[in-house]
Amino acid sequence: MTPSAPATERRRLVLVGHGMVGQRFLEALYEQEDAARWQVTVLAEEPRPAYDRVHLTSAFTGTSPEELSLCDREFLSRHGIDLRLGDPVVAVDREARRVTCASGGEVLYDALVLATGSYPFVPPVPGHDAPGCHVYRTVDDVAAIQARAAGARTGAVVGGGLLGLEAAGALRAMGLDTHVVEFAPRLMALQVDDAGGALLRQKIEQLGVTVHTGAGATSIDTGPDGEVVAMTLSDGTSFATDLVVFSAGVRPQDRLARDCGLPVGERGGITVDARCRTADPHVWAVGECARAVDGTVYGLVAPGYAMAETAARDLCGGSGEFTGADTSTKLKLLGVDVASFGDAHGATEGALDVTYADSRAGVYKKLVVGADGSLLGGVLVGDADAYATLRPLAGNGRPLTVPAEQLLLPAAAGPAGATGGAALPEDAIVCSCHNVDKATIRSAVTEGGCASVAAVKKCTKAGTGCGSCEKLLTTLVDDELAATGVAAARGLCEHFAHTRAELYEIIRVKGITTFTRLLAEHGTGEGCAVCKPVVASILATLGDTSHILDGEQAALQDTNDHFLANLQRNGSYSVVPRVPGGEITPDGLITIGAIARDFGLYTKITGGQRIDMFGATVDQLPAIWRRLVDAGFESGHAYGKALRTVKSCVGQTWCRYGVQDSVALAIELELRYRGLRAPHKIKSAVSGCARECAEARSKDFGVIATAEGWNLYVGGNGGMTPRHADLLLQDADHDTLVRTVDRFLMFYIRTADRLERTAPWIERLEGGLDHLRAVIVDDALGIAADLDAQMARHIARYEDEWAATLADPERLRRFASFVNAPGTPDPTVRFTPERAQIRPARVGEDPLPGPVTAGAGPAPKVRIR
Repeated sequence: MTPSAPATERRRLVLVGHGMVGQRFLEALYEQEDAARWQVTVLAEEPRPAYDRVHLTSAFTGTSPEELSLCDREFLSRHGIDLRLGDPVVAVDREARRVTCASGGEVLYDALVLATGSYPFVPPVPGHDAPGCHVYRTVDDVAAIQARAAGARTGAVVGGGLLGLEAAGALRAMGLDTHVVEFAPRLMALQVDDAGGALLRQKIEQLGVTVHTGAGATSIDTGPDGEVVAMTLSDGTSFATDLVVFSAGVRPQDRLARDCGLPVGERGGITVDARCRTADPHVWAVGECARAVDGTVYGLVAPGYAMAETAARDLCGGSGEFTGADTSTKLKLLGVDVASFGDAHGATEGALDVTYADSRAGVYKKLVVGADGSLLGGVLVGDADAYATLRPLAGNGRPLTVPAEQLLLPAAAGPAGATGGAALPEDAIVCSCHNVDKATIRSAVTEGGCASVAAVKKCTKAGTGCGSCEKLLTTLVDDELAATGVAAARGLCEHFAHTRAELYEIIRVKGITTFTRLLAEHGTGEGCAVCKPVVASILATLGDTSHILDGEQAALQDTNDHFLANLQRNGSYSVVPRVPGGEITPDGLITIGAIARDFGLYTKITGGQRIDMFGATVDQLPAIWRRLVDAGFESGHAYGKALRTVKSCVGQTWCRYGVQDSVALAIELELRYRGLRAPHKIKSAVSGCARECAEARSKDFGVIATAEGWNLYVGGNGGMTPRHADLLLQDADHDTLVRTVDRFLMFYIRTADRLERTAPWIERLEGGLDHLRAVIVDDALGIAADLDAQMARHIARYEDEWAATLADPERLRRFASFVNAPGTPDPTVRFTPERAQIRPARVGEDPLPGPVTAGAGPAPKVRIR
């Protein structure tokens, strides 16, 4: 039974684990009326708060842990939650109701919630623990894989499921020859059928990935130094590899329960009832560590969220049960849409299959229909646009209102409305992550006063999980608003009814130079963290010559822009000087090395051919910049939504395959577009031949040399949803190439939404690439001269932000950890040694001794951040 307590007494609740499910439990707990009775302590194994593991792949392309974070510090503070990171629980004493942490600390509890998740399964093949073997589960795993990949040529992924194919996509995007090894006879065996698996394999192999199915790894072969050099498979195949990623499934992290005598399933998982209670009335278990009442250990976020909500209600005296969950999935794997929902394999008695296949277009669709005419499930490969509508129809027991075959036809050939929001019954679950149905979404608009998708998300949580329902959610909200005679809110935020593109035009046409004037004439309120950085970026692009740390501009900036450096997890900053095209002199290398040595910084070569220096305090930043600027370096704008790098291979100057001077062009382009503020970061690359060593087709704009000139590709993305860039120009001469890139960037800056990369921008453009080509190549809108002039103005007025800051004593005053004690180092910024360098100290670790500051008086120090 649920522990009870007098209304005035706060009881102790300990949450073990702070992953996605753990964070959702906390949110659900404080949605209950009786939540105030609990004093919550969270004990986490990882050194960072909960983050979005569903989108972990995006960390390979620069998404920071902070951007992935799901934990609002203000939420923790508001509810008085004691979050302890990097100090996992190692033992549970159920009799004393006490947990012991790795640090030796002990915490008493009245209620204990286990949300320990799962751990990657590593097949016990010889060599599985050799250097070069990794798992793919956490942010730290991503960093380790990236570090290994930097010196590797070939990578192998053991496991052809969802995570395995994500990992393969990441390895391929990092330039490795990639193998996928799957023991089952097809890829994604749990989700797709034989035909779908065959098409998926075909499309993935077309991307250059070697697929091995029906075979398992029998050994990881190592060289004289003990590191990975090859892999041997059960079918006798052997191939060289420098890097192995194990993604062969997960196992419930149930050791704590086993050790303290709680029942677990035969194949793992803490046994719980329909209210997520264990055999101990004071202990609950949720998420991947739990075996639900139906005997299933669910490895998806939606069931974990549902379990977390059930446990939260139970702890506060509410009702509700968890008896099972939807295991539907939809993702884009190596650029291939794949979806599976309901009874995808037709296990229901009397089930019939209806299929549609177009091998020319690379599309396979199958619906499983019951004897009563209802939709039971389906598989979609190559085209999953209908997933959001089909999934809610599966398993509802109602006969389909149109023939199943019409639901499989391409949108242009199918009947109008067959797979739209109008086809869904009111109780259809639109968002499976948060169990939100169509009626709830409609009610949020008609009764809750929500006039935008963002407002509906905030009200219902729909669309805030995996994101696969967002397209359908948008359709439902827009349809409901239209039905009530209200135009859908398209504004940037609550303070501006205009989109980013519309604000851009307003500022440009009216010559507005301040946020204050724009807000007074076209907005309401005081602005927020959404609109302020957007307007700051537009003002910078359109010719505001003030420095971003001057006056009003300073107040508009994002966290990183405030100090012209990247904030790191322990409160220190990283400094990234520009290295155009990746070309650097020996003296430049020596300068960076000397600075890193003298300031005790951690150094790392980035994926964009630059050197990143980590561990600087706010006080140290100007001194570091001074030495860099004096040596001829400038800001690399790693902190801004701006051009980051133009990567290059060595080109024809050194490479025997090169046909053009890729280094010279990369340097020219990077210096031309440096400091260009944009809706999102911009990455580029120039390859000197078709071997594509600079990976130009995974960039926002990429250039590949030909014997006749240059091919220009645009709209590439190597992130969470990898996208090959599209060919815009072929065999272009130098001047045509540069002029077209100028216009491409300026048209993107003019029309893209907030935080929209070029890949989704092009996909969103009506007419797509053809429209883009007409505008910037053929000047169909008559704006080419204006775009050219804007780029010319940007180039003419560029100044290095570091050098300009160093020249202004007023700007330099902000670079202090404490406003009333300049020069005093921040004692909370702590490091510990690792591999002959430093890293942020974790909880419980002994940090390096900090610097001693002379003359610091006893007055309390006021932090400037």
